[in-house]
Amino acid sequence: MRASNDHFLIWILCALCLSSSLSSGFTPDDNFLIDCGSSSNSTVGDRLFISDDFSSNILSNPNGKSLSTTSNVSSSSPLFLFSSLLRTAKIFETTSKYNFKIKKQGRHWIRLYFYPFVSGNMDLSLARFSVSAQNITLLKEFQMDSGSVIKEYSLNVTSSNLVLTFTPMVNSFAFINALEVVSVPNELIPSSVPTVEKLVRSLGNRALETVARVNMGNETVSPNDDTLSRLWVADGPFLMHNDQVIVGKFVSNLTKVNMTRDSEIMAPRSVYGTATQLGADADANANVNVSWSFDVDPGYEYLIRYHFCDIIDLSLRSLSFNVYVNSWKVKDHLDIGKLTSGILGAPYVLDTIASPIDSSKFKISVGPSNFHEYSAAILNGLEIMKISNSRGSLDEPSFDLDSKKVSNVKVGLIAGLVAGLLVAAVLATLVIVLCRRRRRLALVRHSKEEDNYGVNGRESKYIIGSVGFSSSKIGYRYPLAAILEATDHFSESLAIGLGGFGKVYKGMLRDNTEVAVKRGTSKSQQGLAEFRTEIEMLSQFRHRHLVSLIGYCDEQDEMIIIYEYMEKGTLKDHLYGSELPSLSWKQRLEVCIGSARGLHYLHTGSTKAIIHRDVKTANILLDQNYMAKVADFGLSKIGPEFDKTHVSTAVKGSFGYLDPEYLTTQQLTEKSDVYSFGVVMFEILCGRPVIDPSLPREKVNLIEWVMRKGRDQLEAIVDACIVEEVELESLRKYVETADKCLAECGMDRPTMGNILWNLECALQLQGNERSLHLKESSSQADLSNSWEASVSTTQFSTGSAVDIAGVSMSKVFAQMVREDMR
Repeated sequence: MRASNDHFLIWILCALCLSSSLSSGFTPDDNFLIDCGSSSNSTVGDRLFISDDFSSNILSNPNGKSLSTTSNVSSSSPLFLFSSLLRTAKIFETTSKYNFKIKKQGRHWIRLYFYPFVSGNMDLSLARFSVSAQNITLLKEFQMDSGSVIKEYSLNVTSSNLVLTFTPMVNSFAFINALEVVSVPNELIPSSVPTVEKLVRSLGNRALETVARVNMGNETVSPNDDTLSRLWVADGPFLMHNDQVIVGKFVSNLTKVNMTRDSEIMAPRSVYGTATQLGADADANANVNVSWSFDVDPGYEYLIRYHFCDIIDLSLRSLSFNVYVNSWKVKDHLDIGKLTSGILGAPYVLDTIASPIDSSKFKISVGPSNFHEYSAAILNGLEIMKISNSRGSLDEPSFDLDSKKVSNVKVGLIAGLVAGLLVAAVLATLVIVLCRRRRRLALVRHSKEEDNYGVNGRESKYIIGSVGFSSSKIGYRYPLAAILEATDHFSESLAIGLGGFGKVYKGMLRDNTEVAVKRGTSKSQQGLAEFRTEIEMLSQFRHRHLVSLIGYCDEQDEMIIIYEYMEKGTLKDHLYGSELPSLSWKQRLEVCIGSARGLHYLHTGSTKAIIHRDVKTANILLDQNYMAKVADFGLSKIGPEFDKTHVSTAVKGSFGYLDPEYLTTQQLTEKSDVYSFGVVMFEILCGRPVIDPSLPREKVNLIEWVMRKGRDQLEAIVDACIVEEVELESLRKYVETADKCLAECGMDRPTMGNILWNLECALQLQGNERSLHLKESSSQADLSNSWEASVSTTQFSTGSAVDIAGVSMSKVFAQMVREDMR
């Protein structure tokens, strides 16, 4: 009997231990909680923060000053819970370090608490300092004017010590109210994550900074209710409105959550038990997405983590929906039931990496899936974490031209010293370069296509021959050191774009030439193929409406292409998604004409056509005078032989712009570019993205929406920025041309020459209609003569034509041919 009782007691003890283990969640191996500047310990919830006065073995500068205040953080602030920690601070007037002995290597959280209070004659808002840890810059020249904040970072600690360094700026000081260094479960941050472009990024040694941690359902979750002591703020302030109405509905159902230890690590029950929902019973506008907006720093990549848990009663509907960040579709037809193996109420986490190319904001959206007739959409929680850049920084100061000049002077001095040891080699290189340049100039001067070379009338700087390419190609191979100097070692503050090939940076060569530098992400076979294709294409073809190649670099496995710098950026940025000024209707017509000239030259400028294969507004750049130039030839393809009608090749291009005939048959022709150009024309006219998931379902796809509107509702589709200045006849000619470009069969589409002809006509009609408004009392004969005079003095491009009485079409055509041959 006693033995039986002993077994029963053992069973009870085991059960209690198991229960304790489940309730306690995660116990960190390293758990440093420091109340800085305090003379006593402080308790926040069930966590004990130790005074750094009792931690002299951790703080390297025990002479740091302690400061205190009686003021409290506002009771409405999410940080009110930490008021006891924020009443004191440690002040450092010299570089100071906290040195933590690490028991277990791996991911650790560093949390820094800041509250710039005033005490006596000390105002902490005047502090300006930097903070680093393990060679990672956490804060650079940091300064807080007011408020309070917790900065949270995730570092992969790879040694037995973690040193946290505070460095005051000149004539300033540093401060800290409290800090944490806590180990976290290894499974919290995956080793690699796919990007929105479906590439895989490694996070192994990258540091992260928490930018946003939000609980949907508009409820704040306290650190006391989180296994890992995280603060989750309510999503209400981040929700975006649709026509002044919030389309999301807050729901809560904690009893439906089926938690496990692993899901407790990702987020607490109180996060998975609440949600913001969009669906048929949530709002009448069920055909739109529910969206949230978050401010982020441009120039960085971000880990975005979506938390899902099915806590709603679907009845006859299906919980299958789409997930977006900005215009990217992260997940199509996300079905939580399938992803959780049918376990009801089981949490699901979706990770992706994205970069806010066009703005300093992320728009997070969930919306209905077309896969189901009736579909709800929910989001339970969201985390956004900044990823450290290649220089090991999470906080780059804004680019300063003066500081760059100082940096360049230092680089120049070092380079001069090194050059002194290599004078002979440098002189030999210069002799070779000069000889090649003379040879190239001699060839160019005797070339029949002399006017096609150079940029804006300037002499071209290219030499014959390039390493790794055919000797018949024209190019210039730049040393990596020169490119690093030009881009300040690829500073994120100089990043001006991001594409499938890699990032684009603004650079300045030593001769003060501004350039755009495109750096490939890796030397994969696909990336290498695009790299070679673009250099060879741009080396052969020169035209005023094609972006010019300056050079390239393939040292140390780099794939770098250098172009002329286009000051006004992409056409896309002047249409939507940025704060750049909108283009007038006349400017848009001229941009269309310039782009069409560039494409027409590609299609007809050599014995074989060159098919661009990625025509879109992001690949049309504008110079300082808003002249359009076609760019990005990485996907370009040489056209068919004379006895062939097409090139059979795998489908490549950009979603929304792809020729449906090419998509289904894999048969590529110049008419595939024509289709894409038609999409671009409507994008220019309407001033909106080709695909915009934030719009109502019937407007998501631009081309489908335009086609539904029809020719009787032309004015309804025109961008509001230009609707008052567009003349009806010009608009009709433009839309008629764009509509023909989108013909289902490629044979029915016009050539780029025909498109040019019609675009010139639309531009003339725009000018003529204005004269009609100004001269309503004039006779019809006078108007006809005025129109004829305006046409006869206008320069046309190859393939443009206007059906105007009294104008000799043969003379106009001859003039157009001469213009395009230049």
